[in-house]
Amino acid sequence: MPKAAWCTPMLHVRDVAASIRFYEKLGFQLIDTEGDDDRLGWARVHCEGGALMFVPSEHEVKADQQGVLFYLYTDDLAALREHLVAQGVACSDVRRPEYMPSGEMSLRDPDGYCILIGHWGDAEHDQWLKRIPEKQARWAERS
Repeated sequence: MPKAAWCTPMLHVRDVAASIRFYEKLGFQLIDTEGDDDRLGWARVHCEGGALMFVPSEHEVKADQQGVLFYLYTDDLAALREHLVAQGVACSDVRRPEYMPSGEMSLRDPDGYCILIGHWGDAEHDQWLKRIPEKQARWAERS
């Protein structure tokens, strides 16, 4: 069956270069751009397991009206938080919500988009792998 692949959310941003610099602090790498250094038409950044594209917004960016947030994972939340704070990025304290008892923090990108980062190490991954067959079976029963 034909399928779509390589899903890349595209964010409207005030400043493509500023977005690139911010997401590089999170570990994303610049992969491609269009335009010149003075006025980038768009940019694509990748991280392990994902990608984002940035395009200049023709209107004021109102992140709280976009209805989107980004959830990232790290295997060392404390070290990542320390790294980001040292880079001047404002991060929340680490919280431990019911759905992410191993820890989670939040921050905002230069345009105000909400980013949540959860701790996801080997123990969390192993538990998740054990739950997949059960979740798939329940979904199949409803379909």
